[in-house]
Amino acid sequence: MRAVRALPAVVLGAVVLTGCGSDEPDNQPNPSTTTASAETEVSGPVEAVDLATGLDSPWGLLPLDDGSLLVGSRNTGVISVLGAGDPEPTRLRTIDVRAEGESGLLGLVATADESTVFAYVTTDDDSRVVAMSWDGTTLGEPDVIVDGIPGGETFHQGGALALGPDGLLYVATGDNGTPADAQDRDSLSGKVLRYDLDGSPAPDNPFGTAVFSYGHRNVEGLTFDDDGRLWASEFGQNAWDEVNLVRAGDNYGWPEVEGSGGGDEYVDPVAVWRTEDASPSGITFWDGSLWMAALRGQTLWEVPLDEDVAGDPVPHLAGEHGRLRNVVVATGGNALWLATSNTDGRGEPANDDDRVLALTR
Repeated sequence: MRAVRALPAVVLGAVVLTGCGSDEPDNQPNPSTTTASAETEVSGPVEAVDLATGLDSPWGLLPLDDGSLLVGSRNTGVISVLGAGDPEPTRLRTIDVRAEGESGLLGLVATADESTVFAYVTTDDDSRVVAMSWDGTTLGEPDVIVDGIPGGETFHQGGALALGPDGLLYVATGDNGTPADAQDRDSLSGKVLRYDLDGSPAPDNPFGTAVFSYGHRNVEGLTFDDDGRLWASEFGQNAWDEVNLVRAGDNYGWPEVEGSGGGDEYVDPVAVWRTEDASPSGITFWDGSLWMAALRGQTLWEVPLDEDVAGDPVPHLAGEHGRLRNVVVATGGNALWLATSNTDGRGEPANDDDRVLALTR
């Protein structure tokens, strides 16, 4: 299938923070011509204040209409609720998970009426999606609606969930350490999947299965913009992390290509970063931009969107709070909520980590 190309890629060649990436692939534009730096400005910097501290490995964030926030702990499988104005979360339920490497309790999302909460979890045998009833006080027993997603390996589990404007459930999976499976449309690895809310594949999916798009390495963030377009943040291997505009049936190239320039059969990312500057996890759309939390890069990246044009990525909070895991639009839409990830076994936690921050500008 010949895929329609996405928006032109914006390349970030920022200063290396840690580690070493691979040599620059020949298929990438020269980063020096499109570098975003700390001096780049858009509509202004963000201001951050603590919403909650002392959290254990927060990953999934789910804002609720009443102003509260559900927070899932990747390492413990605990889902807690943080009430509006309450710095101490209340434990709601613990889900059994296998928490190793990049596994555990990952994404959270709810139906539009908030009667059902979905979670992406890893077990000893697979990755799966569970559904739980929610009445504003009690989170029900988890009911497995999707299973059999390859998940036996420790790394590349994906884990992002999103509810689309079409009312369908979008699920991002990693390649589970087997890169070739991302190109295999019969495998659930390395894909964005789309389901009805009962866990059955959406009937108008492009290949007659649960697969919506393929050729992904490890998508940990999904978000829809105000025009109903789906965006994904994706871990690269050694060279380029990506933001992709995801469309039904498209092939995003992994493992045949990392970054841009793989040929007409693959869709180029709209923006790429050196892996040491990003290692992206959660992503959301707010105030006309995509906002992406970076783990290794310890930066909140803003990618301005102007209709079908992506602007140069702009860094915020670089190095101020350590590893950044997830970002969501706060209830009411006038702020962002951002979770750090310093207690995940790879960071250097401060005494009051991890935290959820409220961001305004």
